[in-house]
Amino acid sequence: MPRVFAYCRVSTVDQTTENQRLEIKAAGFAIEARRLIEESISGSVAAKERPGFIKLIERMESGDVLVVTKLDRLGRNAMDVRATVEQLASSGVRVHCLALGGVDLTSPAGKMTMQVIAAVAEFERDLLIERTQSGIVRAKAAGKQFGRPPALNTQERAAVVARLDAGASIAELAREFKTTRQTIMRVREAALKLPLQQRG
Repeated sequence: MPRVFAYCRVSTVDQTTENQRLEIKAAGFAIEARRLIEESISGSVAAKERPGFIKLIERMESGDVLVVTKLDRLGRNAMDVRATVEQLASSGVRVHCLALGGVDLTSPAGKMTMQVIAAVAEFERDLLIERTQSGIVRAKAAGKQFGRPPALNTQERAAVVARLDAGASIAELAREFKTTRQTIMRVREAALKLPLQQRG
């Protein structure tokens, strides 16, 4: 006889999991109190980072069943849900989602559902990459600089090069410009790569 667990999640502490518990009971699942995991945590947190869900995974064994009311209880987005279901399936745990008609997500019908979820996950990932790349292009076009700002501005770098040409030491310039020796050495190396007429 497989053990049946349930995972109920709400986003904030002032919400209650009562409706989820009632829904699971109405679907014919009699869950023992010790096998009911309830958690108040934002849906934006990945399943594998939720303390309650981590405890649940540690307790479940091959042959067990996990019941959830909706897919969003299992993860923050389609990619996270897919990864969570795959992790459970690899441990021999069957996942029942009531919102999908109580389908076992590890059964043939459930696997077809997961293929749709996988397609949505891939679509989400592609959109995210596209939005990120578009944002970078727009930011660069607007003149936004990426990465850490340079330790020395253009005028200061030119002054360092002039002082190096005049014989100043790297340690002396690092103190003078309140920066590191490595920064002064990088300025020197960059200057050495420039044609003579461009230096200074």
